[in-house]
Amino acid sequence: MRVVFDSLSEMRLLAQNPIRYRRQILALKHFFSGRNCTIVLLDDLSSSANDIQLHSIAHGVIRLEQVALDYGAERRRLRVIKMRGTKFRGGYHDFTIQTGGIAIYPRLVASEHHKAFIGEKTQSGSAELDALLGGGLPRGTSALLIGGAGVGKSSVAITFAVAAAERGENASIFAFDEGLGTLYARAAGLGIPLQAHVDAGRISIQQIDPAEMSPGEFTHVVRGAVERKKARVIVIDSLNGYLNAMPDERFLVLQMHELLSYLNQLGVVTIVVLAQHGLMGPMQSPVDMSYLSDSVIMLRYFEAGGRVRRAISVVKNRSGIHENTIREFRLTSDGVTAGPPLTDFSGIFSGTPTYVGGPKPLLQGDGDERRE
Repeated sequence: MRVVFDSLSEMRLLAQNPIRYRRQILALKHFFSGRNCTIVLLDDLSSSANDIQLHSIAHGVIRLEQVALDYGAERRRLRVIKMRGTKFRGGYHDFTIQTGGIAIYPRLVASEHHKAFIGEKTQSGSAELDALLGGGLPRGTSALLIGGAGVGKSSVAITFAVAAAERGENASIFAFDEGLGTLYARAAGLGIPLQAHVDAGRISIQQIDPAEMSPGEFTHVVRGAVERKKARVIVIDSLNGYLNAMPDERFLVLQMHELLSYLNQLGVVTIVVLAQHGLMGPMQSPVDMSYLSDSVIMLRYFEAGGRVRRAISVVKNRSGIHENTIREFRLTSDGVTAGPPLTDFSGIFSGTPTYVGGPKPLLQGDGDERRE
């Protein structure tokens, strides 16, 4: 039922000239045409770059490639060039060679996946943060947490995942930049019971090495979390690590668009973390993903009273009305705590705002001296 010729380069050497080689291939084709079996011809392309004549004889042509990056493991991909009488998915598809065989990760097409769901609000467990979002993040939407390094983006994302687990839902966290030990320790310091929910199986955390995993394999892992583990909240922390796995920004945006569209059509809440370059003043993003996200939550450092403080604001929300104020927030042993709107400040996102209000404008505690 299966006949494999490995490889055609030896057959070319035996034939000695192209005409005789082509006649031998045609003779093999006629010989096997009425014997109800599949012939697989392997070509290592050592004798010629492309044998177009052989492509015209074969019913299907599949090209396998190995791409060596400047750093990290090699990437393998395949492309179906031709397949007579059969509809196939074009383009490149990542694959890996594993113990027991190969694993192929077909290119994701979001339009092929849809599931009916109720577009209810998903709360974060913080009343102030939910008020900023107009009640929470709706099902089937994606949120982008953007800000400088260490400002609290991952802590806010973990808050959403833990809140989902406390409602009895499953959540998955994909950590590109942070080790699992550091993640558990930081959550414990904030009073977030992340470890308990992981032990109970409601939250799964997978550390991703962008130097070893291809983007197609990462998409396959995310699909497994949604389709097999029934995750309703997905956290990608962070997009900077994903960018390292996909050096070309154009393809990163296209692939992330397909992934977010796929998750949105299944009613999953996706939270994507993106670290900007810089800490104070003007900030720059390594890639612009704001137009792909349904909600954009901006976190910033600002200086006031000789202290470095944090501000949070929702600058975009496609799903409805949201609060357009800027609030100060703090990471404490009680989790993420947000204060009232900073109405007496101007220029907070610049890093050095101007204060024109009365006394006690900011959150107190953690060593702050209360003002008279």
